[in-house]
Amino acid sequence: MTISIRSVEKTFGRYPALNGVSLEIADGELLALLGPSGSGKTTLLRVIAGLEFPDDGQILYGDQDMTFAGAAERRVGFVFQQYALFRHMTVAKNIAFGLDVRKGAAKPGKAQIAARVAELLRLVELDGLGGRYPAQLSGGQRQRVALARALAVNPSVLLLDEPFGALDATVRRSLRKELRRIHDATGVTTIFVTHDQEEALELADRVAILNQGAIEQVGTPDEVHDAPAGAFVAGFVGEANRFAGQAKGGRFTLDDIALRAGEVRDGPALAFVRPHELLVTDAGKGDVAITVQHIAPQGAVVRIEGATEGGQRIEAAIARQVAAGIHPGARLELAVSRAYVFPA
Repeated sequence: MTISIRSVEKTFGRYPALNGVSLEIADGELLALLGPSGSGKTTLLRVIAGLEFPDDGQILYGDQDMTFAGAAERRVGFVFQQYALFRHMTVAKNIAFGLDVRKGAAKPGKAQIAARVAELLRLVELDGLGGRYPAQLSGGQRQRVALARALAVNPSVLLLDEPFGALDATVRRSLRKELRRIHDATGVTTIFVTHDQEEALELADRVAILNQGAIEQVGTPDEVHDAPAGAFVAGFVGEANRFAGQAKGGRFTLDDIALRAGEVRDGPALAFVRPHELLVTDAGKGDVAITVQHIAPQGAVVRIEGATEGGQRIEAAIARQVAAGIHPGARLELAVSRAYVFPA
């Protein structure tokens, strides 16, 4: 199912939650809505679901205008952060709920429902747990049940609102892989909301980044990380050292920092440099020099924190073999392989 969001506006009181949002979502795509708290991502998801209606604009499912259609008419599957499972029902009954409540000819027979539940239990790798109750499951297992319940009704669109927010980091990483596997197995157009950029970049085919009710950029994970469209995206997606200085004649300067600025217009500017794009170089050949203050090995890289003579703090991620012999108090010259510079 393709979804077209066209110039959608939504206001709560005097608060503009969505400001002219337009977005095209391809059939079978897994799209992440990423942004800080209050950026409008959950409101946009609810408008797509039919749980909220826009003040202006259009929502199309395929070529059908669904702007003011309810959630039931849109055939959406919704997974919430807190699972919302029925505690008095078994896992199997929870999964079957959307089929059990159908009326008349729309309701499958008992054998069909049982077969569908068994199929979904296999899909979410919970074989043999259909007779348990939610309280007897781990948080990760409960979230899988919620996902299976949403898929049971063969939704045209699957919507997930911070689906892993209540889980610990290890379980979150495991379920990310499971969600990707399940999405690829079902082919259902899927949209999920998250404020966790690592989650979005790992899972999604494309990422839509929201800020203050507007979309700042839409692109693949590589595009939004490596080619940010503006200062907000550069600072929000991925790690970055941030500098506020001046651009002039294609150069960005701040105290003793000098970087290539490309075609940014002259005037106040913001520069972003990712830690892994700082390289140790010979004396006199660097773009910036720091005095090392702290060193923290992290697997294959070493995180080096330091400061320039002008007091600008800088963090670099250096390969462990290159960092051998570097110690706190050492003076280090760093070359910038790439900087992102935008007008301030």
